[in-house]
Amino acid sequence: MSVLTEDFVLPNGVCIPKLGFGTWKIPNEVAPQAVIDALEIGYRHVDTARVYRNEEGVGVGLRQSGVARDQVFVTTKLPSAIKVHADVLECIDESLRRLDTDYIDLLLIHGPKPWPPQPGDDEKTYFDENAEAWNAMEQAYREGKLRSIGVSNFEIPDLNNLLVNCEVAPMVNQIEVRIGFTEAELTAFCQAHDILVEAYSPIGTGSLLGNSDIAAVATKYGVSVAQICIRYTLQKGCLPLPKSIHREFILENTKIDFQISDADMQVLDNIVPE
Repeated sequence: MSVLTEDFVLPNGVCIPKLGFGTWKIPNEVAPQAVIDALEIGYRHVDTARVYRNEEGVGVGLRQSGVARDQVFVTTKLPSAIKVHADVLECIDESLRRLDTDYIDLLLIHGPKPWPPQPGDDEKTYFDENAEAWNAMEQAYREGKLRSIGVSNFEIPDLNNLLVNCEVAPMVNQIEVRIGFTEAELTAFCQAHDILVEAYSPIGTGSLLGNSDIAAVATKYGVSVAQICIRYTLQKGCLPLPKSIHREFILENTKIDFQISDADMQVLDNIVPE
């Protein structure tokens, strides 16, 4: 079975494909063809965000791909600066328009604090503001505009705030997870609370490609460094979101149907990237 046909199941029963196609830093005018290529190759999970400024391009790619909308899991994100209930609902409607879809499969709060940082942010928790934003997302979820809801870049205190104060628990936390940066405590917390961890930048935005220690493990399995990195995050119980605009690499990133041994996972655990 290919990883492209496998799913994680969220707490509400919604299935989310185990491998996602990331679109961070893909320009809006390039996004349509990148999404078309990914869907032709077999991806059924596309991740974007309002701040990526490519929701419209992603939407064009979804339509032009010829793949039925209900066969593609689409994620987008609420900008971290938007915390007011009415503004959140307006932003959701804008994303629906840009993506040209009736619903979003997963909406995430992009971060617990506004970006760029505001004066005094180091001391401020934004707990109340995040609870208000989450309450608006719960409303849109109940209305059927969102099939699932979650967060991104949230630490344990941020998650606890929502778990204690809100009706629907976060279903996903999208964070950076890669070789040399596993966020072990946060990941374990999420998994203990049935919050799926999505791993963005599983190849370290390319920084891991030249690592000789990782390359040695990849050679052992006859795969690329990128493939070993993506497989590593998957075996950590996370959902990897690799990104490329080059069709050959989009395809390569799906060829991860092999198993890294426990011993080699430990080797990778102990690698500290230069």
